[in-house]
Amino acid sequence: MEVSLENKQHAGPAGLEPNLKTPFRVTDLKQWVYCPRILYFYYCLPDIRPVTYKMQAGTEAGQAEEGREARRSLRSYGLSQGEREFNLSLSAERLGLRGTADMVIWLDSKLKSTQVIPVDYKLSTKASDHFKMQLMAYGLLLEEMYGVCAKRGFLYFISLRRAEEVSFTKPLRDKTLQMLSAMQRMLWHEAMPEATTQRAKCVACEFRRFCNDVG
Repeated sequence: MEVSLENKQHAGPAGLEPNLKTPFRVTDLKQWVYCPRILYFYYCLPDIRPVTYKMQAGTEAGQAEEGREARRSLRSYGLSQGEREFNLSLSAERLGLRGTADMVIWLDSKLKSTQVIPVDYKLSTKASDHFKMQLMAYGLLLEEMYGVCAKRGFLYFISLRRAEEVSFTKPLRDKTLQMLSAMQRMLWHEAMPEATTQRAKCVACEFRRFCNDVG
């Protein structure tokens, strides 16, 4: 499935640079799956975007985990060899996406590898579907940038000290690309998506007061 951005000549949605080729972050995809309106408020109404405790805590936990990871064996991932790279910046215009992978494992040296494995650190203890899609997005970025194959990735649960493998199946790839396309349509048309049907999510949402149709 092809993902492409429209080549708009105007400045685009409020707060975004003209003709920005990689408007979305990988973490945006996770938010889109959770509730599409979060992305709408973040990008189309940028003056109201909050910085939450969870955002800050996740960043700090990932930074602390990097030092421990460097001392760990790759056996945690079922590997006997590989080259690790931390905080790898990734972007791809074709996907309209950018992000920073917590860790990438090149199965050989970076210059020789034909396969790569992204690893994403999580404070959570459960491999939710939106975490899997976020990990898949890192795999797609790596394939696009380096011409390698990403067949799988790992979610590393910091509190459990445990890694869980996620296979990059065709259904997961297709679903991730579909979500990216939907996000791009929302952005360029500045159209507010429908609210999530899981209204329990709305109770503690920092954007709830802007959703006039959510009680």
